[in-house]
Amino acid sequence: MKLSITPLLCCFLLSPALADDNGGLKNDTAPPPAHALDEGYRGTEDARIMTVEQAKTMHDGATISLRGNLIEDQDGDKFVFRDKTGSILTLIPHAVFDGRTVKPDQMISINGSLDAKMQPPVVRVNKIQK
Repeated sequence: MKLSITPLLCCFLLSPALADDNGGLKNDTAPPPAHALDEGYRGTEDARIMTVEQAKTMHDGATISLRGNLIEDQDGDKFVFRDKTGSILTLIPHAVFDGRTVKPDQMISINGSLDAKMQPPVVRVNKIQK
C-alpha cells in the first residue's frame, strides 16, 4: 500500500516546482488597488465607444465599437450606420442578426473591424447588441 501512494505523492510535490518554468500568472505580489491604475484594461465598464468620425480615421483592421442606428438597408449585407457625428457603411452578415430585428429608431451597439482599404472605409460587423 505504501509503495502505491509514494509515486502519487511525488507527482503532487513536483508539479508545482515544474509549473513555475512554464509561464502564466505568478501570484507572488498583490495587485495594485483599482484607484491606482493609470492605464491598461480595467474591465467592460471602461470600454470606450467611439464615434463614426473617429472610426473613419483608424487604421485598417482596427477594432471598432460604435453606438447609434442602422438607418438604411443598401443591398444584401450592406447597411448604413449613423451616430451623432456621421454615417458609415457596414457589412453585417445575416448570421450576426441571430434572428433579431433592428428598426432604424432603435439604438444599437456594433462591434467589428475597420476595412480601410475600401473607399470609403467599411466596418465589418461581428456583433450587434440591442
